[in-house]
Amino acid sequence: MKFEKHFPTDQLKPYIQYYVVSENESVSEYKVFPSSGLVMGFQYQGQLTCIEGPQENKLSSAGISGISNGYKIFKNSANIGTILVYFSEIGFRQFATQPAHELFNLSISLEDIFDSQDVREVEEQLSLASSDLNRIQTVELFLLSQLKDIEQDKLIMEAVRLIYQSKGNIRIQELNKKLGISASPFEKRFRQLVGTSAKKFASIIRFNSVLDSLEESKSLTEICYENHFFDQAHFIKDFKQFTGDTPEHFKRFS
Repeated sequence: MKFEKHFPTDQLKPYIQYYVVSENESVSEYKVFPSSGLVMGFQYQGQLTCIEGPQENKLSSAGISGISNGYKIFKNSANIGTILVYFSEIGFRQFATQPAHELFNLSISLEDIFDSQDVREVEEQLSLASSDLNRIQTVELFLLSQLKDIEQDKLIMEAVRLIYQSKGNIRIQELNKKLGISASPFEKRFRQLVGTSAKKFASIIRFNSVLDSLEESKSLTEICYENHFFDQAHFIKDFKQFTGDTPEHFKRFS
């Protein structure tokens, strides 16, 4: 199995966190936890499905997933090869006019967002590419062709920074006060650019802080109160929503 990170060219760095080249020779089923930005994927070989209860839904070979409310279960075919594009928190806006929150909890075809001919050309080039470097270059050329000359929203960028700084523990009321903006216009701008509400985004950042803490030699009680959960029950409930597992079981078997 291969899972290798690659970083974007300078022109795309403000909007793309990184790329991943992922390959797996075996059929595999796995969970994906919520991330802080939208994720685009191109299968240059093989097939990916999303499992929802008893159903397996085949995903488009070129698709995009919005921010999610909890974990998702995916299954790949044998000999799958995928390029993943991890957008920065408000990076998606520089490439598409569709508000990011319209993709919340969804995985849709790229042809629903970009010109279908452009998408098919990328897929064809990826299937012919002979190396990871060629594939990354192909995806970058596609992204550069879609890049729009739009000034980034500095207020929402600052909101994202403050949420990270607090590890997801800042109250939205306090955030509004620090930014000097009332709740309603702020919430609308945040959802359109980031892909979910500020409150939900903060809970995802807090969850990822908890995941980092689980790798350290801290007790679950310490992790619970360091991350400002009201009590253990609240901590367990939140953690199960994002992982489908209790913190204790997750820590023991991860």
